[in-house]
Amino acid sequence: MTLSQQPAAGTSQSFATEKFTGVRDLFDSMLDADPGYSAQLAVYHRGAKVVGLVGGKDSAADSLTGVFSCSKGVAALAFSLLVQDGLIDLDATVASYWPEFAQNGKAGVSVRQLLSHQAGLVGVQGGFDMEEYNDLSAVAARLAALAPMWRLGSGIFGYHALTMGVFLEQLCQQVSGERLQDLYNRRIREPYAADMFLGLPESLEPRFRPVLFAEEEAQGFLDPGSMAGVSGNVQAGNLLAMPNIRSVRAGGSCSGSGVGSADGLARVYAGAITGIDGLPAYLSEETIAHMGREQVWGLDRVFCEINSFGVTFMKSNPRMDFGSAQAFGHDGANASLGFADPLYGIGFGYVPAWNEEGGTAGRAMQLSVAVRKALLA
Repeated sequence: MTLSQQPAAGTSQSFATEKFTGVRDLFDSMLDADPGYSAQLAVYHRGAKVVGLVGGKDSAADSLTGVFSCSKGVAALAFSLLVQDGLIDLDATVASYWPEFAQNGKAGVSVRQLLSHQAGLVGVQGGFDMEEYNDLSAVAARLAALAPMWRLGSGIFGYHALTMGVFLEQLCQQVSGERLQDLYNRRIREPYAADMFLGLPESLEPRFRPVLFAEEEAQGFLDPGSMAGVSGNVQAGNLLAMPNIRSVRAGGSCSGSGVGSADGLARVYAGAITGIDGLPAYLSEETIAHMGREQVWGLDRVFCEINSFGVTFMKSNPRMDFGSAQAFGHDGANASLGFADPLYGIGFGYVPAWNEEGGTAGRAMQLSVAVRKALLA
């Protein structure tokens, strides 16, 4: 099969090693059950690729598409290098690196609190235009001036859907003078040859496929002025349109504009914990412990569902059962998923062509369970 050829409906292409045939069987059963289903799946185990599947008419082995908030997980991998290099102390105040952040009672907020969704800075009333996210200094200035939406230190946390990437980018710029996207390219994406981009180059546009949405997809009412509405930027734009806008995906906002493949996601996570292709892991066990350790767990104030986070990274929990207690990663609004699981030595990537439901019953969760079952068999 050439890279651009389409797999037949109901049959996946590429490979799964013998130990992971059950994963391939499950993927094929999903294709059989839904003729419109298209997706990519990739798994690395201890640095070796053991699953590389693509199926359905809307996905190809070389296609790239939007992965939404998986971008935050990828950005957090790059940010982890700043912690590892001693440029960022997670328990220092944000204002010690970014003085303007101290406005409106935020002088005591630590980097750890900010990056584990505890600072109450989920967005601004009125929202941000999608393309505004390409102007880091302007967006960061607006966020620095905000007062928290809840009492700091109260134990409340809530998902910062479109502001978390801004915080990661601004802190990187303050301590290193380098864009986080450039740090990521230089130290992760390029050496580990990962098809996962925070800023898609013009030369790769022919490989890009827009995220697909069913016309009849129900859109329930979300009050634009509610915390969930502000976090989702409802007043200013459609969050789900982000990667489908060329200027936005080219800018590569770390909040949700990343573009990639399942293999690209799996490679950056595998590279972090085990290394791949003869390259060593780029994160130390100590750094992984600092960034991946659970910081908050419980009812998310913004979206009123169970959530758990490390430092930016999502942690596996009963609602999002993607790995062991050591696993860390991030999902995307279209149910894409990338994660590392140090206990199992796994780097995992899943990217659907069509927007789909996530959660424990989602396909990505089912496939991740099948991967663990294969390793435990």
